[in-house]
Amino acid sequence: MKRLSAILAATLALAFTACSSTPEAPPTTPGTTTTAATAETSGTEPQDSAEITLWVAGADTPQLLRDYLTDTFAAENPGSTLRIEEQSWGDLVTKLTTALPDAANTPDVVEIGNTQAPTFTTVGAFLDITDMYDELGGADLLKSFVDVGAVDGKNYALPYYFGSRYMFYRPDIWQAAGVEVPGTLGEFTDAASKLTTDTMSGFAMGGQDWRNGISWVFANGGELATASGTEWTSTLADPKTVQGLEMWQQVVQAASKLPATERDVAYWDFLNDGADGAAPAAATIMAPGWARWSIGDLTTNEAGDEVRDGMADDAKYDIFALPGVDGGVAPVFAGGSNIAISAKSQHPELAKNLMRIIFSEEYQRMLGENGLGPANRKYTDSLGTDKFAQTMIETAENSKLTPAAPGWAAIEGAFVYEELFQKIAEGGDVAALAAEYDAKLTPMLNGG
Repeated sequence: MKRLSAILAATLALAFTACSSTPEAPPTTPGTTTTAATAETSGTEPQDSAEITLWVAGADTPQLLRDYLTDTFAAENPGSTLRIEEQSWGDLVTKLTTALPDAANTPDVVEIGNTQAPTFTTVGAFLDITDMYDELGGADLLKSFVDVGAVDGKNYALPYYFGSRYMFYRPDIWQAAGVEVPGTLGEFTDAASKLTTDTMSGFAMGGQDWRNGISWVFANGGELATASGTEWTSTLADPKTVQGLEMWQQVVQAASKLPATERDVAYWDFLNDGADGAAPAAATIMAPGWARWSIGDLTTNEAGDEVRDGMADDAKYDIFALPGVDGGVAPVFAGGSNIAISAKSQHPELAKNLMRIIFSEEYQRMLGENGLGPANRKYTDSLGTDKFAQTMIETAENSKLTPAAPGWAAIEGAFVYEELFQKIAEGGDVAALAAEYDAKLTPMLNGG
């Protein structure tokens, strides 16, 4: 999800290499007790009570859920307390790189973006919680998120919540143009092309938007990279991947009026009518499910603020899942977070108790009730039964993540895929570009 430079990745690896020998006994914490026998056998500080820290990323976890975690943890662990600290996404990786190797200052439990997880799991930053996997949900946990937090068959980071992306569109515009919701990916290209005018994108997408664009790769059965043992190889030149990139190039060139240099675009602004009633700048966009609350007609909330009504008028605003090549639902890139215990936590048993609360049915359902896809698929019905919930579940079931390679976060930090997708959007030879970028990306995937 978020970016990390190669320098930070290297720094983290060096820090954990330096700390990988047998740990010294941690300093005594006020309010705890220590016995030589238990300290010697466990390597951790036994405690009657302690304060542990959870780092959450951004504001996605609402206060209601934070209060539940704090209160429940205190009730289930008498004498111990939970402190929750919010970290900004922009600073998270930098702070984790510094804090995780430091036993005296590490947070005990951390939320981390799903694409960031491999960089930390592969250097030993997180505690092995394989023994808890079945207890915390096991096979019911969202598999793509489980995979990205695993190394050599062991679990280090498990899914926290998911979001999925789908197509938001203007049915009033589609119907006026005589265009129906497509059943295949090729039909979507045709529909978006027909909807495009001199002033409106049939499908608005920035040229550097690889996070949406890789869905076309996945839909064609392609992969960004594959692993043989511990060695990763970029596979852009695979015929299926090339076919997916060519299909994406076709729809972007035919239907999007956004510049090839655009990335991180607030697409929902293009779908809405302007304040002066002007026509929207796009008939269709692709965005995570939460974009719903930035779409719709203007209204005033209870606080007196002017907001969008969340697509209340379904004759004017609607959604559908990106279709696959032969129908069905295309595998889209999933958003969301993983959660893990710091390998340097001085209170691993208390941290595990917090994980048990997070993966409990009650908390998982609270996630869904607050619009966050619960990690455990048994509880996705908590998202509701409306079309937004059902489309989110449907697309998440078919979702995929970026490769769980140790160098992936460094690749994101270097904007390599943004550069590649811009060149494709500008009309570059896809096969030639794929071969060129395979040579660049393969060493980066392996930390080189």
